Amino acid sequence: MMKSKFRHRLARLLLPGLLCLPWFTRAADRPNVLLIIADQWRAQALGYAGDPNVKTPNLDRFERECVNFTQAVSGMPVCSPMRATMLTGQRPQTHGIFLNDVQLNTNAVTIAKELKAHGYDTGCIGKWHVDGRGRSSFIPRERRQGFDYWKVLECTHSYNNSPYFADGPEKLKWDGYDAIAQTRDAQQYIAAHAKAGSKPFLLWLAWGPPHNPYETAPEKYRAMYAAEKLQLRGNVPPEMQKVARGWLAGYYAHCTALDDCIADLRRTLVESGLDKNTIIVFTADHGDMLGSHAQQRKQRPWDESARVPMLFRVPESLGVKPRRVEGTINTEDVMPTLLSLCGRAVPKSVEGYDFSGYLRGGTDPSGGATIIRCTSPFGEFTRDRGGKEYREVRTARHSYARDLDGPWLLYDNEKDPLQLDNLVGKPEHAELQAQMDALLKKKLAEQRDEFRPGAEYISKWGYKVSANGTVPYTN
Repeated sequence: MMKSKFRHRLARLLLPGLLCLPWFTRAADRPNVLLIIADQWRAQALGYAGDPNVKTPNLDRFERECVNFTQAVSGMPVCSPMRATMLTGQRPQTHGIFLNDVQLNTNAVTIAKELKAHGYDTGCIGKWHVDGRGRSSFIPRERRQGFDYWKVLECTHSYNNSPYFADGPEKLKWDGYDAIAQTRDAQQYIAAHAKAGSKPFLLWLAWGPPHNPYETAPEKYRAMYAAEKLQLRGNVPPEMQKVARGWLAGYYAHCTALDDCIADLRRTLVESGLDKNTIIVFTADHGDMLGSHAQQRKQRPWDESARVPMLFRVPESLGVKPRRVEGTINTEDVMPTLLSLCGRAVPKSVEGYDFSGYLRGGTDPSGGATIIRCTSPFGEFTRDRGGKEYREVRTARHSYARDLDGPWLLYDNEKDPLQLDNLVGKPEHAELQAQMDALLKKKLAEQRDEFRPGAEYISKWGYKVSANGTVPYTN
């Protein structure tokens, strides 16, 4: 009798979670996953997001087929931390990659290892940036985190002279503009799997653009944008406007080149017959300030740095309808969400939320708020340039950040989408500030984040950094 009661109690606890997982009788029925990661593509720089300058017709059409997470953020808006987090579903202080150019533990539980164990082929093309052994070094199989097909370089932004490695230590080179060549290789990978007709695949395609240098897109795309005709965001100060226009002309050229790559990938999926059974996720590792608030690049708490595109195109058979949603999805949430959509249980090591139920119309598992953080500023975010440790809580409407000295920024993003009016310390907003401060502290406590100075984390992990907080690397 006691055993029977225990079984019934266990069933009541487990059944709701198990019912959320799609069950596939054959491996071939499981959805393929194409995960596309651009480098430094901010959420605002898309036609469907209202940018009056950029030409992204293919992504604009694609967005109408997707669940568009309009409030998606990069939990630590800088290259290596985001990539390690998307691979593992863990936050940077857990996996230890809170700086660029440090190595992710080879024993990490990753999306590639999990789906490989679930009967998937795994492929990686493009930028890696979580090996920490030099940006131009060969990465052996034991450090590839579960990926088998491999055409990768740790990191380069020389897009027209772009090397990579495959299975051996011989350095190869992409033909021409690397994002286009990488896309062609991804198309071949997809077509080959359509012919094989058995195992599903996970393909991680990571482009280097539109990350600077901005002026290096193919000429036909650069010819589309005249710097003097561009409309700037209203938070670019006068002293930055000339240089910002120059940056943006090249930045948008990269974006339009990648937009054409999206069309090529979609065409191959349709022609191969895999389109209706392939999950496509399009996102970026972080944004780019591009002169807004007189700032450059990433790591910053403002939306131009922290918000990223996040489009989930999910087959109709999985019960997901295209729409725009305000769920506060973060980088660490992508891995568990994809695992669930593919019928794989989420490992205990994962800290992110599973948004698969939300995609099907359920509640937001984040509770409507998520955390953006900078654990240890480095590189172009040095302290003499305004860099600082911070923790930020973001809801669909508000952004609130504290640095180590206390409250720093508070914005009403509905009334002030350009984040020009900092409400911190204003008496008429004292109640809102108190509420957001309490919410931030609550979320940090839930995540066991004590918010310590960056030097303490560097010491804990044993990293050696230069005067500007950067881990040395070799090109």
